Amino acid sequence: MTRSLQVVVLGAGAGGGLPQWNCGCCNCSDARRGIIPAMTQSSIAVSADGKHWMILNASPDIRTQLQACVDMHPESLRGTPVSAVFLTNGDIDHIAGLLTLREKSGFRVLGTEQTLGILRENTIFKVLDAEQVEFLPLSLDQLFEPVPGLLIEPFAVPGKVPLYQETDDLRLNAMGEQTVGLRIGAGDSVLYYIPGCAEIPDWLIERVSDGDMILFDGTVWKNDEMRATGTGTKSGARMGHIAMAGPQGSLSRFKALRDCQKIYIHINNTNPVLQPKAPERALVESEGWAIAQDGMRFQL
Repeated sequence: MTRSLQVVVLGAGAGGGLPQWNCGCCNCSDARRGIIPAMTQSSIAVSADGKHWMILNASPDIRTQLQACVDMHPESLRGTPVSAVFLTNGDIDHIAGLLTLREKSGFRVLGTEQTLGILRENTIFKVLDAEQVEFLPLSLDQLFEPVPGLLIEPFAVPGKVPLYQETDDLRLNAMGEQTVGLRIGAGDSVLYYIPGCAEIPDWLIERVSDGDMILFDGTVWKNDEMRATGTGTKSGARMGHIAMAGPQGSLSRFKALRDCQKIYIHINNTNPVLQPKAPERALVESEGWAIAQDGMRFQL
């Protein structure tokens, strides 16, 4: 069986990263002191040949992330191994990094029509030279080969629109183009990347059951985590993210997934699983999950 899917975790944190610039919580304080690893904001890179790479979500930390990963370094006077960037939604921590990639190297920006529409509506993204950067909308549930040997299939998952697009009729678990997951295949290997998800219906469990690996939304441990830690008022659900814990949480809902590597990504700075000796971390690991960290590499 040929396995050629290469995966690099560029950033494992949720919006704001770890430490968050204005937060003095236990996790952020420990990260500043080097007691626990710091994390940049969520993004991964995937490739089928180790030469042509697709970035999944353009984090505001993308310059630091590309510098830290030798696979992303230019091999000529000007150029980049980054052939494509896919945006799973229009959140600031997923699109702002595009502004860093404006130095006239060619690549494709992929996403749903709704997400790419956000970029078209905001003139600041015109700094991406139209002669160099192609914006290519993809349809849900359709296969596409963004780089050689890599097949992707975007599909809707429950979620909400970005914070800056919220209106009075907001639906937190809407199904459509605003929040997508990705099925990524290379050779016989399959990866699912779902950094944002509001709930886990039965069909989603069945859909990801053929995966060799899943990188899934690990934003909060409990729904009321931010209120409990005094760091905010919004629940995980209000932010469009399912909690790990609880009868409807991801630990319980994905319990039947036993034949794939399960990794939490997009982890908020408040999440207790970031502490290696925390009971929450022990429970996550006992259920077969790992916690993503910047720089992790996998070959499937």
